Amino acid sequence: MPKVAVVGLGAMGSRIAQRLLDSGHEVLVWNRDTTKTGALTDAGARAVENPVGAAHGATAVITMVSNPEALRDVTEGPTGVAAGSSPSTTVIQMSTVGTNATARLASVLPTGVGLLDAAVLGSVAEAESGALKIYTGGEDTLVERWTSLLSTLGSVIHVGPVGAGSAAKLVANAILVGVIGVLGEALALGEELGLPRAVAFEVLGTTALADQTERRRPSVESGEYPHASRSRSHARTPI
Repeated sequence: MPKVAVVGLGAMGSRIAQRLLDSGHEVLVWNRDTTKTGALTDAGARAVENPVGAAHGATAVITMVSNPEALRDVTEGPTGVAAGSSPSTTVIQMSTVGTNATARLASVLPTGVGLLDAAVLGSVAEAESGALKIYTGGEDTLVERWTSLLSTLGSVIHVGPVGAGSAAKLVANAILVGVIGVLGEALALGEELGLPRAVAFEVLGTTALADQTERRRPSVESGEYPHASRSRSHARTPI
């Protein structure tokens, strides 16, 4: 199995790293806040000092960070992933950062370094269970080479060249935001008309919104909406 580095250990990155460890991969990890590496190193991962060290030590480097600025921070400069990459390295960019940031990353990687643009649809539960949808942009041969690895994390959907994965994720986000808005309007209408909340959920469970109704119900009923991702790149991200 190839040695894999995961750069960025937030809610998603930490679970991606754990999935890879559980599947038998040798995993290197790096995070700006080093306290987040402890659970993974206890599980068998090896922490590195900086992103350049992650790239030096691995065949594939997965980046999972919160925004384009964070992606620049971990990939550019003397301690960035690009500085440690060689023609034997593949960078697998899984953050939701938009196509401009993806194009910038492609431009700073040394000649010969492989790049897969592999934005994901799904949240913490999907990352833990390996049920992410992975919209993958890149050369056919590179996608084929890394499909086995990515399949540990979810379903690989090859959508085109580098940049297409980020574009596909933004399209998916646009639909998701709309669905959540419709769900909220439907619940508000039910409340206005005197329909008990439990009954409204039961009714919505019989509609095309059934899956999202079930997914969002615990948060609506508890009034707690934990952040599943810190990404600021949604449907209006510049492309």
